[in-house]
Amino acid sequence: MDSQNTSDKFPVGVIGAGVFGTAVANLLAENRDVILYSRRKEVMDTILSKRVNRGQTMNPRIKPTNRIEDITSSCTLIFPVVSSSSFREMIKNFSPYLRPDHILIHGTKGLDVRLKEGETLNEKTFLNRKMIRTMSEIILQETEVMRVGCLAGPNLASEIALGQPAASVLASRFDEVIREGQKALRSSRFQVFGNHDITGVELAGVLKNVIAIASGALSGLGYGENARALLISRGMVEMVHIGKLMGGEPKAFFGLAGVGDLIATCSSEKSRNFTVGFRLAKGEKIEDILRSMDEVAEGVNTVRVTNAFIRSAKTRAPMTETIYKCLFSGMTVKEGVDYLMNLPLGTDLDYFF
Repeated sequence: MDSQNTSDKFPVGVIGAGVFGTAVANLLAENRDVILYSRRKEVMDTILSKRVNRGQTMNPRIKPTNRIEDITSSCTLIFPVVSSSSFREMIKNFSPYLRPDHILIHGTKGLDVRLKEGETLNEKTFLNRKMIRTMSEIILQETEVMRVGCLAGPNLASEIALGQPAASVLASRFDEVIREGQKALRSSRFQVFGNHDITGVELAGVLKNVIAIASGALSGLGYGENARALLISRGMVEMVHIGKLMGGEPKAFFGLAGVGDLIATCSSEKSRNFTVGFRLAKGEKIEDILRSMDEVAEGVNTVRVTNAFIRSAKTRAPMTETIYKCLFSGMTVKEGVDYLMNLPLGTDLDYFF
């Protein structure tokens, strides 16, 4: 019997009913039945009674649940889409129910760090690569699952919910994971490209959030397109530099997961990371900004992690270091811009050519 045909008969699982998880569930429901997991019973009840979640109308093929077994027993293909701060705990909870034959394709753009009890990430922390985990590395570390993938790209959930054309990159070391994910997700309004450099794709999706914060800050200061173009191009160079040091190949950064997502999040007021930078430039404190947001802005933690990694790697990444100072060390956004504009840099593509 052809496994490619029989797989279409089984539902697909989605873990996480946030804005993007809901959008992914609706995309999948165009091709397959979907089981959507939320640990909050009130979310499940609202979807069942009103067929709406996070402002999105739910496809009738989506069945909500708050039982882990409902997904793991019925679905071989599962999409975890939760914040990076909750990802390891979620995977640990699911681990006893996951089997080696499961396929997990995550959609989380963040990094995980394990510190000693009582330690916090600050301007003195050193993090080497072994202390940092991508979400796919967490899955491999905490479960028996071997076939792992990552979904990344310019995927603003609000536009996907409106049915506007979009695309993503599905990265995995396994052709089967890419093929099954493409079959489940592709539609007339959503294209999915494959890539075997899962580390590079994950890092591209993570690191662009740092530059998106800076882009929002430029807009908050009232600067225009020249400044944004400068930021995006120099930010791209810095992303590749850090990504290479963390184990990613530069090619991954020049596709949808890198430059594509970078352009989208640096240009859109719908981006949570852009919003953080914008409000920071207007004089708000980072604690107040984060407290008022319904969804996690992953770039804030990424700034902490990458700044500590840069220090450990004994290298320089001026944008990341400056954004860190603006977020956590009292530097104003205007002071940060003035500092970067006065750096004695003379070579355009100085890091990697």
